[in-house]
Amino acid sequence: MAAPRMGLRARLYAPEADPPAAHVAPVTRGAWDDADALAAFAASVDVVTLEFENVPLGAVETLAPLVPVRPGARALAVAQDRLTEKRFLNEAGARTAPFAPVEDAASLGAALAALGLPAILKTRRLGYDGKGQARLNSAADAPAALAAMGGAPAILEGFAPFAREVSVVIARGADGATRAYDPGENVHRDGILRTTTVPAALDADAAARAVAVATRIVDALGYVGVLGVELFHMPDGAFWVNEIAPRVHNTGHWTINACAVDQFEQHLRAVCGWPLGDPRRHCDAVMENLIGDDDAAWPRLAAEPGAALHLYGKAGARPGRKMGHVTRTTPRR
Repeated sequence: MAAPRMGLRARLYAPEADPPAAHVAPVTRGAWDDADALAAFAASVDVVTLEFENVPLGAVETLAPLVPVRPGARALAVAQDRLTEKRFLNEAGARTAPFAPVEDAASLGAALAALGLPAILKTRRLGYDGKGQARLNSAADAPAALAAMGGAPAILEGFAPFAREVSVVIARGADGATRAYDPGENVHRDGILRTTTVPAALDADAAARAVAVATRIVDALGYVGVLGVELFHMPDGAFWVNEIAPRVHNTGHWTINACAVDQFEQHLRAVCGWPLGDPRRHCDAVMENLIGDDDAAWPRLAAEPGAALHLYGKAGARPGRKMGHVTRTTPRR
């Protein structure tokens, strides 16, 4: 949707017959492991980017020799494995919750002894929105938590007693230039983002330090595009990185209504080699996700003064599924 405003033409590659993005751009349908279809797609475009982080790495590695892929395979490989991600972040100088790999009951026991309780056991791959994780409040929770992983490699993360959750949506161009949006303050419910409020309850120094963490990460990755960085703001003022997402980010959706250049345009600017745009916001904003059947309230939301309704065109609602969002804007304080 951002591309036509910029005079650019978007084309999609997807295995689904009718993904929501097909409502606004043509689709090449193909499997992620179909080398011929991927090659034909590469020949039809000038640059490839990613809409979500669970695109199989092999598809990106097939495309990379044929057409620029931004962000590239390294960022995808880091973000797809929580253990790899945590190790990368620490090597880049970013703090995280303490962690340990878990393969079986013995390694879980050793991890619990090292990290203490409470703790959270997560699958290393494919978990999102609270899926693929289990909280342990006592040692008695260990067998059920391990069973919930279904035999998948896992990671145990120590508890982070944060004061607030914030995120930084940052862009990095191919020339190394970076521009970050104001940090947003996030509220999760049942592991799913419910609201992002901008500005976050951070003073100027804390906001600058949060942006500095995100900048360190994109520079360490040699990243090109928009990256979402989720952070825990700890009681002592430090920032711990919870996770990174190599794409435009749910916590940046407020930029559509509060900035002259939103995160989607900024991402295209970065991957297409344009100058990065001005990320300053012209108003305050609260973005609320519409989850499950929340979107049934669309008539009321569409009529609400000061509210901008965004529905995603997904085929059907189900519990925990993000169906859209609404952003409420007010004059900047």
